[in-house]
Amino acid sequence: MELPLDDLRRREFSRLDINGLVYLDYTGSGLYPESLVRTHTDYLLRGVLGNPHSLSPTSSATTRMVNLARDRILQFFEGDTSEYMVIFTLNASSAIKLVGESYPFDKDSRFILTADNHNSVNGIREFAKARGARVDYVPLDSELRVNNIEKFLPRADSSKSNLFAFPAQSNFSGVKFPLAWIEEAHKMGYDVLCDAAAFVPTNRFSLTRFKPDFVCVSFYKMFGFPTGVGALIARRVAVEKLRRPWFAGGTVRFVSTLNDVYLLTTSSESFEDGTLNFLDIAAITNGLDFLDRIGMERINTHVSALMQSLLDELRLLKHSNGTPLVRIYGPSTNENRGATVAFNLLDFEGREVDYKLVEDRACQENISIRTGRFCNPGAAEYAFRHTATQSHECFNLVSEEFSFDKFQECMDRKPVGALRASLGIGSNQADIQRLIQMLRSFLEFKSTTTSMPLHATASCGR
Repeated sequence: MELPLDDLRRREFSRLDINGLVYLDYTGSGLYPESLVRTHTDYLLRGVLGNPHSLSPTSSATTRMVNLARDRILQFFEGDTSEYMVIFTLNASSAIKLVGESYPFDKDSRFILTADNHNSVNGIREFAKARGARVDYVPLDSELRVNNIEKFLPRADSSKSNLFAFPAQSNFSGVKFPLAWIEEAHKMGYDVLCDAAAFVPTNRFSLTRFKPDFVCVSFYKMFGFPTGVGALIARRVAVEKLRRPWFAGGTVRFVSTLNDVYLLTTSSESFEDGTLNFLDIAAITNGLDFLDRIGMERINTHVSALMQSLLDELRLLKHSNGTPLVRIYGPSTNENRGATVAFNLLDFEGREVDYKLVEDRACQENISIRTGRFCNPGAAEYAFRHTATQSHECFNLVSEEFSFDKFQECMDRKPVGALRASLGIGSNQADIQRLIQMLRSFLEFKSTTTSMPLHATASCGR
């Protein structure tokens, strides 16, 4: 039976089937539709765009295009231009770093974040700790969700600078965390940073309904092209709190070397270092138009149906002795989860199969999945049931010549990495069947004591 977007695959992503590829890494990157590339190429060939830091005709054309892109982004996310601004960045990670380095943490501040967060968000803790702020993690339960967020968000002094950070959707397990937390955190005295990079490719995020202070996105995750452009969508009142630790070209109105003074611009440009990637920013409006033409609700329905099918298929895989072939990390159902699933394979005797073996076989079958910890160490540690004491001891033992195979050996062979399959706008049922067929080749498999050593992948792009 055809799903609603199968015809779109034939029109926009036919290169997958022409090349015999199965692409199941949409959380890593979206795939660009053919029409977007054609439209953007035609635009560049017809027009002339110059560096925007001028009033020349070509510079003015670029400035108009960039401002239209800002407005289109806010329109897509249903944000009021009087309340929110769009700051262009390289990607979601650089948007998060901008908040971390500029947020006015001090000794009276609190920084609270969920254990499930991308390393880009974890990195903010270094800015917070350097300025004396208290840092606390919210723990995860057995399904990698959070129970009773109120328990871990103690009331804070709203006159101080307190920040709460969480992902709208986990890039590890696919768990969707409640966006209602945003208002709860505000009531408890916190500004809120919401990492929406994994959420917005297949879900509508409305800044009218939910009002975080900072939201980060990467456009290549939404529609595949362009890479190298992300955005921090920020409330104007929250931006007024930020204090940039430096200035650069394009961020200032005036600089004097004689008098050691400078004035930042009074717009979003004060946070945009150097010249924007303006040739690629020109593609964003068309990319958002593409998603709107299809409909985010339609995309969500499509990937949700496919994820349900994938979960059902994974649960059916069993060895002849009844042992499950697949161990899923996080929710076992499709409720309140995105189209991402993390898992490992178990052999005939119930032991984890080296995920690198599975990755190698997937590569042989032209199947693209992701392996490792997905730059989300907190979710991985809870998924693999690592303890703080043992992990700390093992890290200290192997830190001078760190490798994941040495670390795993010290951790009593507990898993240190997993497999991740993620679905998107171009996915179809045939992709799932190809993955399942590859996984079936591990039925009746027995691990050996000389299995291939593990090396966690470094594919952490945001």
